[in-house]
Amino acid sequence: MIYFVSDAHLGSRIVENPREHELQLVRWLDKVKEDAEAIYLLGDMFDFWFEYRTVVPKGFVRFLGKLAELVDSGIEIHFFIGNHDIWTFGYLENEVGLIVHREPLVTEIKGKKFYMAHGDGLFTGEKKFNIIRKIFHNPISQELFRLLPPLIGQKFGYAWSKNNREKILSYQNKFEGEENEHIVVFAKKYAEKNDVDFMVFGHRHIELNLELKNKSRVIILGDFIDIFSYGVFDGKDFWLERFSPDL
Repeated sequence: MIYFVSDAHLGSRIVENPREHELQLVRWLDKVKEDAEAIYLLGDMFDFWFEYRTVVPKGFVRFLGKLAELVDSGIEIHFFIGNHDIWTFGYLENEVGLIVHREPLVTEIKGKKFYMAHGDGLFTGEKKFNIIRKIFHNPISQELFRLLPPLIGQKFGYAWSKNNREKILSYQNKFEGEENEHIVVFAKKYAEKNDVDFMVFGHRHIELNLELKNKSRVIILGDFIDIFSYGVFDGKDFWLERFSPDL
């Protein structure tokens, strides 16, 4: 089986019990490891992540340790940067063993063509968001941020994430309709010009498994902070499930 999950936002300041939240994700990894051939983490697994040259963010020890354990056991784990956890500069690759993707990935899995991305930055009309995104992705901006002491940098990063999350709660988790969902609009245009079976995204915090006219499917994974949803591909079909820690 191939598993897909996104938007856990570990460390989020609006989560009442961060340790339990992390443990739920670890329990999910323990559940899927029994038959997982690969796991795709499609962005925003951390609410904020910035690696200094000799310092990595405090916390997430159980999650990172579990990922390393699964990699060591032979399970391939892919990590896509999101708009909250852009700033990884080698630690996740070299220490944990993840395969990190900074751009959308087009690949074949079990004979099916996949397009995968976190989902941010696909809509050029989001001018303010795209300006901020360019700043965050800019190497000069990253070097300037690195000049901040880690304590100040982390405090600023989590405050920004909390403020951003509170602003979007009013419309997140609500399907806006095919014509208004930027990811769906992008997927339709992409499928018109490219041969693809499945297009898989995170970012929007909604569950969606939609068949397009050409039989391609666009999937939005939901999240692992409120919905606790994830995707499963068995070589033929793709479906969404919800995780219960009692299973």
